[in-house]
Amino acid sequence: MFGKRTVLVALMAAMLVVSAVAVASATDPSGFASVLIGRGQAARSFEVHQRRGNDVAVNQITVQPAGFSGWHSHPGTTVVAVQSGQLTLFSERIAGGKCRVRTYTAGQVFLEHPKNEYNAVNTGSEPFVVAVTFFNVPHGGNSRIDQADPGNCSG
Repeated sequence: MFGKRTVLVALMAAMLVVSAVAVASATDPSGFASVLIGRGQAARSFEVHQRRGNDVAVNQITVQPAGFSGWHSHPGTTVVAVQSGQLTLFSERIAGGKCRVRTYTAGQVFLEHPKNEYNAVNTGSEPFVVAVTFFNVPHGGNSRIDQADPGNCSG
């Protein structure tokens, strides 16, 4: 009756028609707006574990030239996408350790980990703007934990 090849070609043609109809019947949005507040390219792969019951918070932060965040940590992993300007990030373990200093510019993404403390300093000549996503914030709680200046990490 029909050969295997004929049946296979007919099935593939039917699948193409069904997929084209599915795309053609997609609904256009109505009364919907989306604003990109940050985007950057990650230098390495990472995963974030979000505990049930905790909040995820998203902030846009602007720091003026010569301004700084002050020493702080976060209750969970924090993803920072630099939108504009440049910042120098000073960091070390909360329990003490080696001071790390890195500079980030527009389009870069970095993580802040909950076991480290940080001070982000605007070392550029224009404001820096970052989009920050905070994970594992206690429900209704703060995404920032103030820390004392460790004294051995300039910034």
